[in-house]
Amino acid sequence: MIAPSTTAQHLPATRGQIFSWALFDFANTGFYVIIITLVFPIYFKNVIAGGSEAYWGRTISFSMLLTALIGPVLGSVADATNRKKFLLAFFSGACILATALMYWTSGGTFWVAVALLIVANVGFEGGTIFYDAFLPEITTEKNYGRVSGYGFAMGYLGSFAILLIVLPILTNPAATLADTRMTFLIAAAFFAFFSLPMFYVVREYRVAGTLPKNLIRLGYTRVRETFRHVQEFSAVRKFLLAYFVYNDSILTIIAFSGIFAEKTLGLSIGDLVYFFLIVQGTAFIGSVVFGLITNRVGPRTSILITLALWIGIVGGEFFVQTKEMFFLLGAIAGVALGSSQSTSRTMMALLTPKEKKAEFFGFYDGFFGKASAVAGPLIFGELSGQFGERLAVLSIGLLFVLGFLLLLRVPEPAYNKG
Repeated sequence: MIAPSTTAQHLPATRGQIFSWALFDFANTGFYVIIITLVFPIYFKNVIAGGSEAYWGRTISFSMLLTALIGPVLGSVADATNRKKFLLAFFSGACILATALMYWTSGGTFWVAVALLIVANVGFEGGTIFYDAFLPEITTEKNYGRVSGYGFAMGYLGSFAILLIVLPILTNPAATLADTRMTFLIAAAFFAFFSLPMFYVVREYRVAGTLPKNLIRLGYTRVRETFRHVQEFSAVRKFLLAYFVYNDSILTIIAFSGIFAEKTLGLSIGDLVYFFLIVQGTAFIGSVVFGLITNRVGPRTSILITLALWIGIVGGEFFVQTKEMFFLLGAIAGVALGSSQSTSRTMMALLTPKEKKAEFFGFYDGFFGKASAVAGPLIFGELSGQFGERLAVLSIGLLFVLGFLLLLRVPEPAYNKG
């Protein structure tokens, strides 16, 4: 490990610096909404992959597996160097460039589109590791949750903003494929423009010391040691296993919700824009409401309520036949989505011993968070191709049930009731 500099002092971050850091979440949401959730999945299935969603699932799973494998190395680099801002720019730049190049994809560019999607998603996910590493430099430990919450809130606002920008394009009955592809350029420009304050305003502190000779070995050694340390804390181990299962299910729903609605229910891309506007709105409400619920009943019980909602949502998707019913399920899903993210982080914070917080949270956010997004998209894509999307939805429901049962084994952590 690199010892912190004894000469550099960490001055308190200004409100402008904290805002600029949170604005990066606003920026990269443009990519996630357009490329991973809403427009590109349907374009990829229909235009690039000839109607098969299995290729989408395989590509997303591979990109997340690749990110999980390189995550430990990126984490060690983030901790051991003063090049976090450069590396964040490198990974984000790769994501932005690959996203922009998607404009030129078509039915005859299958492998090009696959490669661009992998580069873009690895760039996005890898960049978040360096982005998160700035948190200790802009605030104190006791304010991690509050400042991190600003990032989540800015992400929801970013989702609204990018959806409103592309709304006239995607709801135009005369829109062409070229118009659809234009949203890829908009997503890239949105990410690039609103991420600039992060690089110009946020301060990066220098680190004194000598770099380890083998950062790759250091990264994987840390993961192995963290695995061993986690085994010593039964509650943390049990929670991470439950989180691995239910987070995989949530990320699968995000990756395939647009494809499901378009293929199974016949919704237009314009309908889906309104659908995701509803989801983002109720997600913001859910994060606030379940924050109050968590203060009353505890994070474990709060997450169990959320998972019960998810199980009901998936069951409803199996039977849904109308646009109105799907929109209602989406509104409920938004509530569950907003609470799942914030409450899981709270649960992890309360279960983790104080002396292990940095180590365990790096593992939770970095390696474990990325690895938990590998299996679900692959399972859904393969089952959907073979047996149809409704049966594939049931497979995700079973994962939610398993996550619920695993979470029942986790004790409710001590907390201060509101």
